[in-house]
Amino acid sequence: MQEQLTPDFKEYELLDTGDFEKLERFGRFVTRRPEPQAIWRKSLAESEWQRLADASFLRDERSEERGEWRLKPKMADRWTIGYRYGAMQLKMRLALTSFKHVGIFPEQAANWNFIYDNCLKIKERKEPRVLNLFAYTGGATLAARAAGAEVTHVDSVKQVVTWARENMEQSGLEGVRWIVEDALKFVQREVRRGNRYDGIILDPPAYGRGANGEKWVLEEHIGQMLACCAELLEPQGSFLVLNLYSMGLSSTLARTAVRQAFGEPQTEQYGELTFTDRSGKELPLGTYYRFTR
Repeated sequence: MQEQLTPDFKEYELLDTGDFEKLERFGRFVTRRPEPQAIWRKSLAESEWQRLADASFLRDERSEERGEWRLKPKMADRWTIGYRYGAMQLKMRLALTSFKHVGIFPEQAANWNFIYDNCLKIKERKEPRVLNLFAYTGGATLAARAAGAEVTHVDSVKQVVTWARENMEQSGLEGVRWIVEDALKFVQREVRRGNRYDGIILDPPAYGRGANGEKWVLEEHIGQMLACCAELLEPQGSFLVLNLYSMGLSSTLARTAVRQAFGEPQTEQYGELTFTDRSGKELPLGTYYRFTR
């Protein structure tokens, strides 16, 4: 079923969007960042953006990705926000990075709920085993662990894995298996070992580098990655979540690729993850495909 998803995230708010920027509240602080999909005009005046923003990201003219933050005096280097769903209570440490990110993709909370719910269902009959690939700061990892799953968290950047571990500790959780490695190499080895998982989460970047310099290009490698994951996922009573942040890649494309690798699922959802700003402008922030079987 095609569906747009927006999570109920109390400590996050999209204040305004437009002119290729977005103004967001994360807990007690407001950030101003580039947003290539905000092709419309802003609703608030520039003076309001300047007044509201505690931190504004200025892109380096020599780089498509990097830049620096301009901060107001009260702005913290690090701060924490919480997310609650059912009995799950997560704490995420945020920080301003040179790549404009702050350590969380709040739209992914809609998938955290799905992961949490499905792990609880699996736990009624056995301990779920969950694999989180390209796992970043671990929101999905924590959701699975909060539901009692045995979680393997894989990311190629050691500093990001350390950040995810901090989030686990702040959330009062423990027992995650941390792997600093190229995701494709890891799943290939898991296939050779004959390992199986009850849930797999895939959040691949458009481009990336593995722990030893391995090159990842989404369009070139996603087919191989899905084929390996199809061998790792339990054939019954399991789930998959795939996110795509590359512009131009649709949820229909994700659905077609996953179905070719895994076959027809029992239930499926796909579409866009969105937030709506205070003026009613809906901003798509990524596409998702997820199934259960």
